[in-house]
Amino acid sequence: MELHVRYEGDDDPDKCTARRLEREGAVALHRSDRETPYGIVLNPHAEQALSPADRAVGDRLVALDCSWETAEAAQFTIAGEHRALPFLVAANPVNFGKPFRLTTAEALAAGLAILGERAAAEALLASFSWGQAFVDMNDEPLGRYADCADSSEVVAVQDEYLAAGESEE
Repeated sequence: MELHVRYEGDDDPDKCTARRLEREGAVALHRSDRETPYGIVLNPHAEQALSPADRAVGDRLVALDCSWETAEAAQFTIAGEHRALPFLVAANPVNFGKPFRLTTAEALAAGLAILGERAAAEALLASFSWGQAFVDMNDEPLGRYADCADSSEVVAVQDEYLAAGESEE
């Protein structure tokens, strides 16, 4: 699967996982919506969850790389089929342990894993010191999401994790 990133450039370049993945030849960065190819767009504001059924949509996975402080719905104007990632926990040093606060690399890896490309997901994260921690922390949910037939099943699994988290509080 091709990996593309619409790059905003509004975060710390030394911590930017998208730029690092580009240097490694793993993703293509695009500076405008017009340049960014049509594909499955990972969008936390999307109404539909990413699921294995989305493999039929195409062979491009697209992420928006921007600061979480500016990640408003209006920024996600990229052409494509917009899908939200289900509940996952970040392992990156900035947002470690926070649900839904993934880096671009974590988001792309999660997308790959849910779409049935687990080995590619793990390879994408291999160069990050925290990459294996992301895989380990999210092993069970990623496996369960990848076994779902469609978005509604993914949401049902996600709801189980969210309910379990609430009961622990």
